[in-house]
Amino acid sequence: LLSRFDGPLVATSGNLSGEPVLTNNDEVMRRLRPVADSFLHHNRPIDRPADDPVLRHIGGDYRPIRLGRGSAPLELELPFRQTRPVLAVGAHLKTTVALSWDNRVVISPHIGDMSSPRSLDVMEQVAADLQRLYQVEAEALVCDAHKHYTNHRWAKTRGLPVHEVWHHHAHASALVAEHVQPDNWLVFTWDGVGLGPDGTLWGGEALLGAPGRWQRVASWRPFRLPGAESVGREPWRSAASLCWELGEIWNAGQNEDQLVHEAWQRNLNSPVTSAVGRLFDAAAAFVIGVRETSYEGEGPMLLEAMCRGHGSEVALPRHQDEDGVWRIDWAPLVAYLRDPKIDASDKADTFHLSLAAAIAELASQFREDRDVNVVGLTGGVFQNRVLTRHAMRMLKERGFVVALSEDVPCNDAGISLGQVIEYASHNIL
Repeated sequence: LLSRFDGPLVATSGNLSGEPVLTNNDEVMRRLRPVADSFLHHNRPIDRPADDPVLRHIGGDYRPIRLGRGSAPLELELPFRQTRPVLAVGAHLKTTVALSWDNRVVISPHIGDMSSPRSLDVMEQVAADLQRLYQVEAEALVCDAHKHYTNHRWAKTRGLPVHEVWHHHAHASALVAEHVQPDNWLVFTWDGVGLGPDGTLWGGEALLGAPGRWQRVASWRPFRLPGAESVGREPWRSAASLCWELGEIWNAGQNEDQLVHEAWQRNLNSPVTSAVGRLFDAAAAFVIGVRETSYEGEGPMLLEAMCRGHGSEVALPRHQDEDGVWRIDWAPLVAYLRDPKIDASDKADTFHLSLAAAIAELASQFREDRDVNVVGLTGGVFQNRVLTRHAMRMLKERGFVVALSEDVPCNDAGISLGQVIEYASHNIL
């Protein structure tokens, strides 16, 4: 087939973006006909969907971005024993589930984003398959604390005890679970957004402590996300919000921008966030002019690809808010990134260097104040090789031990493991 096809040919797994792969030939033909020119079927039925695993070389090693065929179900040994079997159902994006009993935990293959009925069907199937395969029936469920997540709502309908876990606590605990555990961790949990205990959307946090007793000690200057969920695919909204927060004009020439600005001024559909992932989106809009993207993280990936090893650090001031949380101010970066006289690749490098320097400086401060020597880096932002490399170098130069995710993705695919660890810390540790 390949030799006789006279032209470029793309062969890919059959799924709509964000959904699990399709396994029924008739459904494939019906749902993918608008995007596929032809189909290659087989006469063997497929019992369950399974994506390919994805790894990336980050921080000197290959680390998983997605668990799939050949790498999942992933079995890990826990440093404690569960009092009863539990099933953790992960986060809304990049969902995995984790079944834990005794001193074992098994993490499922990648399921996908929980935005469609099919994703929920597959999650239910995977959860049932794991319990049947290991002959273990969950007696409790663990879910993200965000009440609008599909898997949160599903857990509440199952008639079992449900334990809710804060999103970034799960991120931190998933990382800790892969390493020898000191008494005191400083973990930077940087990602898109996740609900925090204060009701805002976290995503740029530094957490101090250990599973079951995380304390937020640092974050970023908060700003509002105009359009809420639409912000992830439209980086200009994050850039505009940073400008508006500073009293600056974003782009008066776009009618859409003006309508969004009016909604932002009235605080309509504009939740407060501290997410570094959204800062990356804004930087991509400032530097490259990325307005809309076709997939999550496209703007930040383009920004990362522009780095050439130049640039310098922009000093980012910080102060303590009324709750005692140290807030890093992104304002100097906005001025730098909007300067038309500076080369775009220098801007990209400087943005990454400045964020890494903020990590190192905060870690040094907390070593003096809180006797911290181990620093963890987790959350989807640390899939960025440039940021992670700079942060690791700066931390190690200051004598810190640096921990990254190893066998479990640092993105939301690792949330289910963190939920298991958080549940255990509240129930048996």
